[in-house]
Amino acid sequence: MSIADKLLPEFDQEMATTRRLLARVPDNHGDWKPHPKSFSVAHLAQLVARMPGWQTLALKHTKLDLSAGAKYTNETTATLLAEFDKNVAEARAAIVASTDDDFTVHWSLTSGDRVLMTLPREVVVRQNMNHLIHHRGQLTVYLRELDVPLPSIYGPTADEPW
Repeated sequence: MSIADKLLPEFDQEMATTRRLLARVPDNHGDWKPHPKSFSVAHLAQLVARMPGWQTLALKHTKLDLSAGAKYTNETTATLLAEFDKNVAEARAAIVASTDDDFTVHWSLTSGDRVLMTLPREVVVRQNMNHLIHHRGQLTVYLRELDVPLPSIYGPTADEPW
């Protein structure tokens, strides 16, 4: 079984779960944040919507330079879902198109001339998925604080029992 074939079931499951959660982000609380040092709910939701695209970047390029910085805006949930769906479709296609040899190619995260890390693409793809799951978890806390009902993720929630 290829690396892509091993990754796809988990990718599909995690992206479907993430989409269900992202769909619950309220448009009317974009600037809310649980702490002054935290992202706003709109920025966290935008990060979650963009993160599947990181898979595509990792599989089609050999590095990402962070020196330009990310720009966040407050978008509607419909806009975030459209961006998420596009990123998921592109990432899935990139995974499907990748050979086992493609997954062994080293990929680097840089900031200008500084190399922050270099790892095989297979590791980067797994870390990106775990990183997305981490931020999805943060988003569940934000939504709970805003009294938004949470969907099932890995099991029942107080809002959606089995």
